Amino acid sequence: MKLLSTLVMGAVLLAVGNSMPAQAAGKVGTGRSFKGPVGLQLYSLRDEFKKDVRRTLDLVQSYGIRYVELAGTYGWLPGDFRAALLERGLVPIAGHFSYERWRDEPEFVLRDAKALGLKYAGCAWIPHEGDFDEAECRAAIEVFNRAGELAARERIQFFYHNHGYEFQPHGDGTLLDLLITGTNPKWVAFQMDLLWTVHPGQDPVRWLQKYPKRWPLMHLKDLKRGVQGDLSGHTDVTNDVILGTGQMDMPAILKAARKAGVKYYFIEDESPWAKEQIPQSLRFLERVSW
Repeated sequence: MKLLSTLVMGAVLLAVGNSMPAQAAGKVGTGRSFKGPVGLQLYSLRDEFKKDVRRTLDLVQSYGIRYVELAGTYGWLPGDFRAALLERGLVPIAGHFSYERWRDEPEFVLRDAKALGLKYAGCAWIPHEGDFDEAECRAAIEVFNRAGELAARERIQFFYHNHGYEFQPHGDGTLLDLLITGTNPKWVAFQMDLLWTVHPGQDPVRWLQKYPKRWPLMHLKDLKRGVQGDLSGHTDVTNDVILGTGQMDMPAILKAARKAGVKYYFIEDESPWAKEQIPQSLRFLERVSW
């Protein structure tokens, strides 16, 4: 019986081991200073997902990543996509949905978010013509406050992901100031995208300090050295580089992020070389110190 019990236990451990990422779940990408938790925005591998969802999820698992953020399910039903994630030890934390859906059918967005098991559901782009302006910003405030209130009823936190164009000057500050102060902090949180903060000439540390506790989520991205940004919200995807090799002062940003209450960090790499760059970015986070 003792031998049989040992064999059974060994089989169980082997099965669990085979279902886990190559490195201990939740440990990859963390080190002496940066404690994470770090995950991956799956949009980084959008081209691979379009070819083969299962194999791409296997790739994500191979990185040793545990937490993921979604930007669509590539034709799969939300429940089926969640099941495929969980089969690989991947935990869906957050997801992006279109502004139009949040405006026109927030209840259906939240239905999908619940089916995916998300803690956070948000929006990453406010449609606008030409330069983003005050009228468009105030309309978004109304949409976000309503969406956030509905999400809170489902125990989901609504968030907005900045994209660079919101830093248009407004009064003594910017339209992002208006967006943050105009939304109810109980209902609307924010996700800081580092590239889309630095690209328009802003300092992530300053914004983390200015509005602490409003940024539970962060996109870890680095911008190629020498690239001059603007307020367009657009840059060539080849300007996404391995963390620590671009313009960001990562030690200062990560230190400020922890103090400001960031809860989840997601690597987002939109470059054509994301598959190769993601593991190198994870190694940087394991080594970075302050």
